[in-house]
Amino acid sequence: MIVILGCGESGFGAAMLAKQNAIPVFISDNNAINQDIKTQLIDLEIDFEENGHELVYDISPQYIVKSPGIPNKVPVVNYFISKGIPIISEIEFGYQFCNGKIIAITGSNGKTTTTNLLYHLLFSAGKKVVKSGNVGYSFCKAIAENAYDYFVLELSSFQLDDIKSFKPNIAAILNITPDHLDRYDYQFQNYINSKFRILKNQESEDAFYYLKNDELISSNLRDLKVRTSVKAVEYTFDKNAEVLTLSNSNFNLESSNLKGNHNAMNAAIALSIALDLNIKDEVLQEGLNSFVNDPHRLEKVATINGVDYINDSKATNVDSTFWALDAMHKKIVWIVGGQDKGNDYSVLLPLVKSKVKAIVGLGVDNSKIISYFNPYIKVIVDTKSINDAIEYSSQLAENGDVVLLSPACASFDLFKNYMDRGDQFKTIINQKRLKEWNQ
Repeated sequence: MIVILGCGESGFGAAMLAKQNAIPVFISDNNAINQDIKTQLIDLEIDFEENGHELVYDISPQYIVKSPGIPNKVPVVNYFISKGIPIISEIEFGYQFCNGKIIAITGSNGKTTTTNLLYHLLFSAGKKVVKSGNVGYSFCKAIAENAYDYFVLELSSFQLDDIKSFKPNIAAILNITPDHLDRYDYQFQNYINSKFRILKNQESEDAFYYLKNDELISSNLRDLKVRTSVKAVEYTFDKNAEVLTLSNSNFNLESSNLKGNHNAMNAAIALSIALDLNIKDEVLQEGLNSFVNDPHRLEKVATINGVDYINDSKATNVDSTFWALDAMHKKIVWIVGGQDKGNDYSVLLPLVKSKVKAIVGLGVDNSKIISYFNPYIKVIVDTKSINDAIEYSSQLAENGDVVLLSPACASFDLFKNYMDRGDQFKTIINQKRLKEWNQ
């Protein structure tokens, strides 16, 4: 028997795959299990407990499949570690049943965009492909439901922490900047090491992609004895013409939804992998033109009275916000704040000084943001609700400006998650737009 800790998307997917392969399984979740998932568990005759870990202590499983959101420090995990029971991730569990080629993408920022883009490029080229991992289906659910030729996986550091033998055919690290340091004893190198686990089992027939000009990845790569084939991606991006050049291939991003230098970097990795899979340039250009990214990533919501409103709620760390500010070509009223993760705002200062006309803090405690930027920005407003943040932003913005929600912080002080934050922003802006139309 195996035990699955946590029954969200990854836990339920692992349970499905275990049942499909006649592996006895028990699920234990410290919280209430979603009613739809619970109904499916009952239909599949999978035993479970919710709202606490009690029955699980009476089980001696072969191993534990742990959901990525559960830290190793929690008592139930420590208990099984003390008993010598192996702890693995859902990604590791699914790997033993996967027969397709695996393309795994990680990084601090841009993972979802790059995963979505590469999936779309392969799908547009007629490949039998699925996106999974930290986006789309869970890896295990994708394996259980269909036989795909390609699995494009977005992987977080949490998912990589508990792999043992997982080996992608193609791996990529987009970038590494400080994030989630509370899970890594506030040691940046521990977080870096977690990201590099993506290539720990790769062999010479596999491939690892990164941007050649990324000195942090390059320096850490030099310290490792890797067996994989390393692909250092070189590219140029003409911001005015919006043309991305890779070796002998030119791609126009003007008609795509991929805006800014950071998305050019994401596209460079995705296109390099697709080119090496022998997909023709013209097919890739068609894929770029038809690509639609997920919400909350530099998503234009509306233009009201000449002011653009941009939802970049997914920017939950400083590096993401850096690229959002960099992508703006108008004066910015910047909505920033939330649950600070030990942020260092100094990297943003040159962009803020040159582009931001006003700051609207949105969070329970905006004191750190206000004190840091106060010497440089004349107008700073402190708000505790999305309604107030938008109201003040609208008053401060003038025709030709942009109101940018790019918080650089987690959302959990005022919202359920970054999606809730972005959805509330969009709802209020759209109501505001309708009100303007009706006047």
